[in-house]
Amino acid sequence: MTLSVDIFWSFRSPYSYLATPRLLEIRDRYDLNLNFRPVRPLAVRDAAFFERVHPNWPMYVVRDCFRLAQMAGLPFAPPRPDPIVQNMATREIATDQPHIGRLTRLGQAAVEQGDGLMFADKVARLIWGGTAGWNEGDHLADAATASGLDWATLDRAEREEGERLDTAIAANESAQNASGHWGVPLMVFDGEPFFGHDRIDVLLWRLGQNGLKPRP
Repeated sequence: MTLSVDIFWSFRSPYSYLATPRLLEIRDRYDLNLNFRPVRPLAVRDAAFFERVHPNWPMYVVRDCFRLAQMAGLPFAPPRPDPIVQNMATREIATDQPHIGRLTRLGQAAVEQGDGLMFADKVARLIWGGTAGWNEGDHLADAATASGLDWATLDRAEREEGERLDTAIAANESAQNASGHWGVPLMVFDGEPFFGHDRIDVLLWRLGQNGLKPRP
């Protein structure tokens, strides 16, 4: 029997970026369905989130992600522009968010077209890999093409079917909350949540207990 795992993922999360190559690797290696479910970042869903975290937390995340990327051989740089508009000095989240809604809707449209996880990987490599102006020109179109998807169809769905896509994203967020955790990347198997890129091996162990098999 093919096992199935839900993947809750955000375009603003550097840890989601760092986890994705490994998730693609295990998808290729094992008889396993990975159901990509894009969600908006907590900073947008909960504007007070950054007011509650310890002042040292943001800079620790930056340092941690730089070294994890080095260890994995992945490029890493602060996004230009940030997927969300935020004053990092005050932690204030802007009311106007021109990027993250579009990105998340594109991710959901990519799921419907056939490969949200691969599209997320290609786009995350732009955002977190040092591509300035990742939101301009042909960058997103090229990411779609590299994922085997049709950019014109994705772009049209995001522009013309936003309400429907937002409803699907809201369902993803409700399912994420119901799983018992709120962060990303979050993998959920058989109702059990595994939070963080460093829990993929634990997930594989649990899947192995449930009959995970290599692909033929």
